[in-house]
Amino acid sequence: MSHFAKLDENNVVTFVTVGRQEDDGLEAELTARTGDVYRQTSYNTYGGVHYTQESDDEGNRIPSADQSKAFRFNYAGIGYTFDPDKGTDGAFIPPKPYDSWVLDEDTCLWEAPVAYPEDGNAYTWNEEAGDWVEVTE
Repeated sequence: MSHFAKLDENNVVTFVTVGRQEDDGLEAELTARTGDVYRQTSYNTYGGVHYTQESDDEGNRIPSADQSKAFRFNYAGIGYTFDPDKGTDGAFIPPKPYDSWVLDEDTCLWEAPVAYPEDGNAYTWNEEAGDWVEVTE
């Protein structure tokens, strides 16, 4: 199956639908038939990396051996923005979670200005403090 994101006049995703895998021209067909703009998105692409359907023993997704399948950086979701000028085919960029976060141009994902602590504890971002705060509950 292929997935397609419907864009509004500001290139913001308003809807994601499923189409036939074998129909390479469906993006143009959907746009022509409906008068709306549709862009194909890859369900298995995240941060510019294409993943297989399998997971390893720890539950982590496994990168595909064929990275030519990586498409438009991220799977589109409602509220994502499509930037046609990024990469070779454009990019779907998630909504910015906090004002202080910066877009990583290599992954088209937002990054905190301070690295997430790697001590095994759970944290949440505190925008006012500009840092990660440990979740104690």
